Amino acid sequence: MPELPEVETTRRKIEPLLKGRVIERIEHDAPHKYRNTEAAHGKRIKALTRRGKYLLLQLASADAEGDVPHELELIVHLGMTGGFRLEQGKHTRVTLHTDDGVLHFDDSRRFGKWAVVDPGEYASMPTLAAMGPEPLEEAFTEAAFVKAAATCGAVKVWLLSQKPVSGVGNIYADESLWLARIHPAQTKLNPAEAGRLYHAIREVMQGAVNAGGSSLGNGVGNYRQHDGLSGLFQHQHHAYGRENQPCERCGTEIRKIVLGQRGTHFCPQCQKLRE
Repeated sequence: MPELPEVETTRRKIEPLLKGRVIERIEHDAPHKYRNTEAAHGKRIKALTRRGKYLLLQLASADAEGDVPHELELIVHLGMTGGFRLEQGKHTRVTLHTDDGVLHFDDSRRFGKWAVVDPGEYASMPTLAAMGPEPLEEAFTEAAFVKAAATCGAVKVWLLSQKPVSGVGNIYADESLWLARIHPAQTKLNPAEAGRLYHAIREVMQGAVNAGGSSLGNGVGNYRQHDGLSGLFQHQHHAYGRENQPCERCGTEIRKIVLGQRGTHFCPQCQKLRE
């Protein structure tokens, strides 16, 4: 957490607060985690976009007018527990001051990262630099996905690499594989399996975006938006977090295993491992 649906919801929620505003200063006490942020001081936020699980704030000179190219990008990765808040809290790590107000970045587990870079210069962020197509855009094609899946290793680990498709993390990999009836450890998907998974990913991700993402548990790291609202897609989970509960398709108990060092949920009846 958060994955693409949570990051996209975050982008949509904070865009009205930040787009067009001038960054006066960015305060934090961890320059190794929030790199080169002083370069953003005095810059205007032209746009807020997203790539996979990353937020990209496009910055230009404060006095720039019209559709001028952006000069810098402020990249924000929310990590496991990062999120924006209107009020400062005990887990606030970064405070963003603009000419219109203040927005705080909270991160209880401290895995979030910020960096100001030249546009497209992602060499220091290899995952972002090598990321696959967006699952809900035309660039994510069934033909290319089916071809790549024919030689993949364990399919869930492959999805989590972000190379075949961007933004699919632990939750939505489990949900997509359940919907496609594919075992998470299956390798070398045949065309029928890969086709089912392609459509399952698109369906799951669109549903999660529409629901504002998933909010899990009640702890300080529970995903929620700057206005305190939680996501609702957790009420539509069929696999993730449902260990020992009956599969909603066949009634078999959902199992949990560790795959690629990640907890993985699946139905042993509906998602059999093919020889």
